Order: sequence, then C-alpha cells, then structure tokens
Amino acid sequence: MLRVEVTDDLDSCFALRRKVFMEEQGVTEAEEFDGKDATAIHVLAHKGDSPAGCARVLPFGTTARIGRVCVLPEYRGKAVGIALIETCHDAARATGATRVILGAQTRALSFYERLGYASYGDVFDDAGIAHLMMERGL
Repeated sequence: MLRVEVTDDLDSCFALRRKVFMEEQGVTEAEEFDGKDATAIHVLAHKGDSPAGCARVLPFGTTARIGRVCVLPEYRGKAVGIALIETCHDAARATGATRVILGAQTRALSFYERLGYASYGDVFDDAGIAHLMMERGL
C-alpha cells in the first residue's frame, strides 16, 4: 500500500536523496544539501513500511517550487512519483500558491508533461545534469 504525506522525518528524506542523487547520479553533498531544507515542506512516500521516495516544496508568494523529487529504483514506474507530485501540489495550495515551478531533469520531461507541466527557458546544468524549468497552475 502506498502512503504519501507531508512529513517531519527529514532523516528518511535525506537518506533517500543520498541514495538517489548522490550515490546513483553522482551529485555532491554540497550540491544536494543547499541550506533550503529548513524552510521547505517535505513530502515522503512509503510503500508498506519502507520509504520509497520524497520531494520538497519551497513556497514564495503565490508560487511554490517543487524540488528534490526522487524515487528509489525499485519503486519507479509504480505511480510513486505521481503521488509525490500530487501531494506536493496539495501542500503548495495550502500555502496559498496558485502556480508551481520545478527544474526537471531533461530525461524526466515527459513525466512532468503528463502531469500538466509546460517547459520554459533554456536547458541548464544543475550538478552536472541537464535540466529545464517547468511550470503549471494549481
């Protein structure tokens, strides 16, 4: 059973991010932990008793930025990412946001497009990985 909710369990979120971003994708610790976690809303997905993925929401005015979206390899393709993003949308709405933005890895563009996101701007490098900004209304 999949459970996704806003959480204060930063240890689980950070462990997931270390595994996916640092170990799997080669992001450095300094790049991954940017000092913004203290002001973020964190979302954690559990499949049964096991943490499966996480994300964070940084609200500012009527916009919120979703980031650090990750799902463990064994849970990819099983709607965990969709549930994470939908929960992030709910958390953003609760802050008064009417729009969400995110920097998507270019290999994940179609995933976000299926969720109603549109890209804008130019491709940029973040931690050695090509990204593109995306947005959608809430």
